[in-house]
Amino acid sequence: MSEGLTYRQAGVDIDAGNKAVDMMKKHVRATYRPEVLGDIGGFGGLFALNAAKYKEPVLVSGTDGVGTKLRLAFMMDRHDTIGQDAVAMCVNDILVQGAEPLFFLDYLAVGRLEPEKVAAIVSGVAIACRESGCALIGGETAEMAGFYPDGEYDIAGFAVGIADKSRLITGEKIRPGDVLIGLPSSGLHSNGFSLVRKICFDVKGLTADATVPALGRTLGEELLVPTRLYPRVCLPLFDRFSIRGLVHITGGGFYDNIPRVLPAGCGVTVDASAWPMPPIFALLQEWGRVAWPEMFRTFNMGIGMILVVPEGEAEAVRKDLAGRGEQSYIIGAVTDGERAVTIRGGVFDE
Repeated sequence: MSEGLTYRQAGVDIDAGNKAVDMMKKHVRATYRPEVLGDIGGFGGLFALNAAKYKEPVLVSGTDGVGTKLRLAFMMDRHDTIGQDAVAMCVNDILVQGAEPLFFLDYLAVGRLEPEKVAAIVSGVAIACRESGCALIGGETAEMAGFYPDGEYDIAGFAVGIADKSRLITGEKIRPGDVLIGLPSSGLHSNGFSLVRKICFDVKGLTADATVPALGRTLGEELLVPTRLYPRVCLPLFDRFSIRGLVHITGGGFYDNIPRVLPAGCGVTVDASAWPMPPIFALLQEWGRVAWPEMFRTFNMGIGMILVVPEGEAEAVRKDLAGRGEQSYIIGAVTDGERAVTIRGGVFDE
């Protein structure tokens, strides 16, 4: 009798999965907070919430992926930064509601499991978790033979944070006259990459390893710069100042994200000349002949997070940030209006 088929012959290598888990253990354990119970490998992650620290604790959750930026990781065969993108997209989202990130879980689906590549991806997740102050308490690596081509994968994440109910940042206290303080992005972050790839590779005909003098590095290196993590920058401000709103500039750019925090009767005016726009955005606009309003609807344009604060506290907030080595810019103000975003100055006046 001939020997029967095995799971490995069907494309799923359980031994490779176990090796990947062994390789990622040290990265995962390095993220543990005191509240974490158990160890990697359980069916669920355990986190002993210290509710006594809060009067009315509210859990805040968020989930997201990295999108088509993954294509750049495949093209460059570099996988140690993409995990930070997955973490950042989640923890930055829950941060805007005033939540301290507590723990994170990742989901990684691959066509063929390569332990070294999985370990590189998860190491990026773990480093970002440590920098954000949250624990990586679980995840899933799924080998899906025949579903993803060899060398390709998808990654998504899920974050949970906590805030006192009375200190949630909802935007309801925003008033005309409040000031918008912009925090720089690290680059494109993880949004608009379908347009980026269309411009760079289809229209311009570039390759990922093309050196672009205006960038001072290759195109692929620029596009793979991971999304900036904002928790350690913003969390100390919540105890010291009246942060009335935060905006994570993701898909939808300025025009679609800012209105999400504005109460009825409020709009904003943004001064596009108030911060230095990284060169990649001007290049994309030029190469693709993209209208500037479309650029500001698609990309962060160099501002990854916006704080909305009372005018009387704006300079104190900026001084606090500067004292911690953080750059910031006053980029606009809240006005009367119905959640309209008006952008003036800079490229809009050229």
